[in-house]
Amino acid sequence: MNNPKRTWSVRRYLVAGVLVWLPILATLWVISFIVGLMDSILLWLPERSQPEHLIGFRVPGFGIVIALVVLLLTGLLVTNLIGRRLVQYWDGIIRRIPLVRSVHGGVKSFAESVFSTSNSFRKVVMIQYPRAGVWSIGFVTAEDVAELTEKTGVRHSCVYIPTTPNPTSGFIVMVPATEVVELAMSVDSAMKMIITCGVVMPAPSTTGSRPRLPA
Repeated sequence: MNNPKRTWSVRRYLVAGVLVWLPILATLWVISFIVGLMDSILLWLPERSQPEHLIGFRVPGFGIVIALVVLLLTGLLVTNLIGRRLVQYWDGIIRRIPLVRSVHGGVKSFAESVFSTSNSFRKVVMIQYPRAGVWSIGFVTAEDVAELTEKTGVRHSCVYIPTTPNPTSGFIVMVPATEVVELAMSVDSAMKMIITCGVVMPAPSTTGSRPRLPA
């Protein structure tokens, strides 16, 4: 007969091993995918200019170096007057193309919000969504929606509610500021919880204060 205690111990050891190796393998897979994607940029270069042809052997990850150099040079270009004019001219062309302007404009606005120095995506909150009594995690993208506040007479905040496990898609909802409950968890902790479908939960706040729920 099988010993239940021994079977449980083997299962516990297997689970412990999976918990160690799964994040490592997933990280290596993502890194190898990014390196391979960046290396594919080198295929755009003429064959005689490719590093493999110049030095005689393939250098994994060299595409990342090329990509970083291109990003730095682009950043240097667009931060001066001439570069800004070129970007404005290019945006003007893009805005004339019906389908492309919607995709380009949305991605550009999202990137500017995430990488800007404003408070966008730097405050984790919870709101009652999609109905009262059901709470959803979100990120404040605007403290005050001026026109909505003016029309209703109540200050409204714009909250982005990401979907799981892909937080790059989601919903924006306009919520009265008094109904937005700020949380102590960091953006990284909230993202981990969303991506893992709630399996990885953030550690409890050590401040000792509990979020104040709206009446």
